[in-house]
Amino acid sequence: MSAGEIRVAINSDQDIVAARQRGRALAAGLGFYVVDSTLIATAISELARNIVSYARKGEITLKVIQNSSVQGILIVASDDGPGIQDVAQALRDGFSTSGSLGLGLPGVRRLMDEFSIVSQPGRGTRVEVKKWRR
Repeated sequence: MSAGEIRVAINSDQDIVAARQRGRALAAGLGFYVVDSTLIATAISELARNIVSYARKGEITLKVIQNSSVQGILIVASDDGPGIQDVAQALRDGFSTSGSLGLGLPGVRRLMDEFSIVSQPGRGTRVEVKKWRR
């Protein structure tokens, strides 16, 4: 594990809570405003919930990042689950394969400053999001 990197195995609802708490604490330690710390915690919660719901197990990695003038947090949610058949459709508000409201991935994309997703059916999913401190 590199300096500034936190890994949380995601296998259960308790792990979702732990990942959310670690993310909020990391954001607070970096001086993020409370509102942005809450957005970070919410994004982690949504990403971890998707892991539990669809892949059963995976990992959330939190890392302090730096660009030329500002610090931020990189959140990576990864799993070896079934993957997403149609990523574009999964990113549409209201789309769900599980009967939920379908706000998870589109919501995470709106909450964060940067968003990328790679998913292969049968191979898993990796979502990377960044939030920069203002």
